Amino acid sequence: MPKELSFVLINPYTIAKSRTGGVIARVIGRTDLKLVGARMFGPSQELASEYAELVRHADPTHQSTCDLLANYVEKQYSPDPKTGKPRRVMLLLFEGKAAVRKIWGVTGSATKRRVSGSTIRDTYGDYIVGDHGRVHYFEPAVLVAPTRERAKQTLSLWAKYSASDGGLIDGAIDVPTTEHVEKTLVMLKPDNFRFPSLRPGSIIDVLSSSGLRIVAIRKFSMSVAQAEDFYGPVKEALAEKFEDIGASRAATILSQAFGFTVPESTTRPLCRTLGPQFAQTQFDEIVQFMTGHRPSDCVESLKAETSSEECLALVYEGVNAVKKIRSILGPTDPNKAQPGSVRREFGTDIMINAAHASDSPENAQREMSIVQIGKESIANLIHQYYG
Repeated sequence: MPKELSFVLINPYTIAKSRTGGVIARVIGRTDLKLVGARMFGPSQELASEYAELVRHADPTHQSTCDLLANYVEKQYSPDPKTGKPRRVMLLLFEGKAAVRKIWGVTGSATKRRVSGSTIRDTYGDYIVGDHGRVHYFEPAVLVAPTRERAKQTLSLWAKYSASDGGLIDGAIDVPTTEHVEKTLVMLKPDNFRFPSLRPGSIIDVLSSSGLRIVAIRKFSMSVAQAEDFYGPVKEALAEKFEDIGASRAATILSQAFGFTVPESTTRPLCRTLGPQFAQTQFDEIVQFMTGHRPSDCVESLKAETSSEECLALVYEGVNAVKKIRSILGPTDPNKAQPGSVRREFGTDIMINAAHASDSPENAQREMSIVQIGKESIANLIHQYYG
């Protein structure tokens, strides 16, 4: 059976309630599909209207359900009528065998409720009908395709608007505009994507306790050139750090080896000299972990090529965003992180520590530029499958 490309559209209400991580974890954990693309949208009136019409005429044999969903899209995906501000919709692309059927199965019906919570809509959606059959409240949580043809139609439409309506969504209706609002970058590292797992969704779920808003998301592979640029500032810090940690360790080892006390003051000049070499070695290992390639083994002209490793970049926005995210992430060393923090729960060591977060608003802007967070990156993938 050949691979298929399907999608999950996470609705504005689901995103606003910080249920995004839970949805992602459910899809990957219960389908074994691979997350291959992700993009945030602030749908224009044109996109919302076109999508609503597509849904309305999708299946005449279930016209009442199509009308219910179309009316929902028209109202909830359109810009706010009073302010004109966009709403946030997240498009996730999943690849694998029988992808359309698997996502449809794990999502559940939009108009049939069970209390088991066995599907995404059972857990995160609502369909409340009164005594006379009138729908009082409807929230389908996500929108998906029941057939390959519907997936093709929907994705072709969203690909058409990806450049104009997608990327970094500034000024969304539910994003605060008060004082001290910041943007910060979070990057889920390659250890989260070596095989399909709950980890990416679970980490996003933990980060939701920040109360911040996700305003951009991108699945990508970091090139060697990007990694060198991204982690370049770390070199100096590593060299300085080695003078402290190296002097102590060297003094201890030499004392044990020679049977007399060697003071740190003796080994510190040596470690100061060796600091740049230590920093370069550590830097090369970081780049290799992030890209799959050691910089010294790469021809300069090929460093801009994408790597075999995968990352997921997200931009969070809100009051004191940098501090909040770094607090939830925990220290670089997972062994020193508090229980419940991202790195304590999902990290292994100082390098394989699940995620990176910007340490200042200024660095966040620099890092967002390097990973090209707003770059249109889903249309080509969609066209590969659906022309």
